[in-house]
Amino acid sequence: MNPPELFADDPPAAPESAGGAPPPLAARMRPDRLEEILGQDHILGPGKLLRRVIEADRLTNLILFGPPGTGKTSLAEVIARVTRRRFVRASGVTSNVAALRSICETARHSCTTQATILFIDEIHRFNKAQQDVLLPYVEDGSLTLIGATTHNPQIFVNSPLTSRSLVFELRPLGEEAIAALVRRALADPDRGLGRVPAEIAPDALAFLAQVCEGDARRALNALEVAVLSTPPDASGHVRLDAAVLQDSVQRKMVSYDRDEDGHYDTISAFIKSVRGSDPHAATYWLAKMLEAGEDPRFIARRLVILASEDIGNADPRGLSLAVAAMHAVEFVGMPEARIILAQATTYLATAPKSNAAYLAVEQALSDVREGRVQPVPEHLKNVHVQAVGREGLGDAYLYPHSYAGHFVEQSYHPTGKRYYEPTDQGYEDTIRKRMAALEAQRKKKPEGRGQRSEVRDQKSAVSGQKSA
Repeated sequence: MNPPELFADDPPAAPESAGGAPPPLAARMRPDRLEEILGQDHILGPGKLLRRVIEADRLTNLILFGPPGTGKTSLAEVIARVTRRRFVRASGVTSNVAALRSICETARHSCTTQATILFIDEIHRFNKAQQDVLLPYVEDGSLTLIGATTHNPQIFVNSPLTSRSLVFELRPLGEEAIAALVRRALADPDRGLGRVPAEIAPDALAFLAQVCEGDARRALNALEVAVLSTPPDASGHVRLDAAVLQDSVQRKMVSYDRDEDGHYDTISAFIKSVRGSDPHAATYWLAKMLEAGEDPRFIARRLVILASEDIGNADPRGLSLAVAAMHAVEFVGMPEARIILAQATTYLATAPKSNAAYLAVEQALSDVREGRVQPVPEHLKNVHVQAVGREGLGDAYLYPHSYAGHFVEQSYHPTGKRYYEPTDQGYEDTIRKRMAALEAQRKKKPEGRGQRSEVRDQKSAVSGQKSA
């Protein structure tokens, strides 16, 4: 068995592929210094814990988790370079117990002269036997473990390893970071494509930064394909436009600007389709927004608003489902969030519709803003507030629970104006009928145990709780 690849001062050069071809652009563009790592300022920015640990050379075991192409391997290599440690690469898929034991024993024998970093990719695939080999060497400091995984380590990595490690999440690179990386690759004549006179159009760069969904490797692979497969023009320059990039990533660029007309027009079509009870159209506009890279949380928030504004009490479950969808989208993220949004969209699109609650509050707000603000009737005021002249004013508050049907006629609004007019749609039809029944009952004489004040009822309730 060949010994593992090690390095002391510099990371190993990427191996040449068959026929002596250079390694892929993504491998050549791996960062050499912490300052070259893009998009991870939340853990590597000035003063952040991981940066302090690295720069102070107080490295402990680390587990790095995040989506593909966020730089987990690159960060491990940079850490080894900065701390001047030997770097050994292993895999949770292919490394067996014998290979791990050999690596660990070598690290133990050399730890007095040079410390070793053991980098394990796909660490969530380690079984108990592999873990048992590592633990003694991790605990006595013979080596420093850096594990990488795309899975949540608190769930998918064995607890003895996570309990001995600092866990850091690497996030998908933002579009600005991807764009900066692409420009860096085009300008670098040694590691990148700087020896090729290539230019990328602004809309093509924006498309590539968006469509790769935070995956730096995917962006660089597409860039390399585009540059090497596009013939130069008459001046000898390679022009990368949107059409070239669409072919390179095999994705069509959706006409959609997130802060201009495309954004507002599409979300408008989406909302109006749901309001119009057309789940087919609503699903199409949802798909367009997702494909264009719209923030799924923005879509979820709009569905929450719609659930109250356009459905309301016709189906009160609509708001509960929309809020649950919003929380689930935040928790799960893309791409699975598309399923949650599709469920919420189709449910709300097919639910009975009513804007009665929306109209009610708008009319009430208009009256408050434009008319005289009505004072609170004396019998509805807080009875615990003591003020001169308040004793004995007006009628006593009638406690509804003391009356048949838990209802008694009394004035709650000086003008008596109606605001909420429920429709005959869905559950709101039930509300409408109940309101009609209460209106009829208001015309009857109150029946019950008599007019009891709020204070007496509250005191009775408290004394009843004490006796119980």
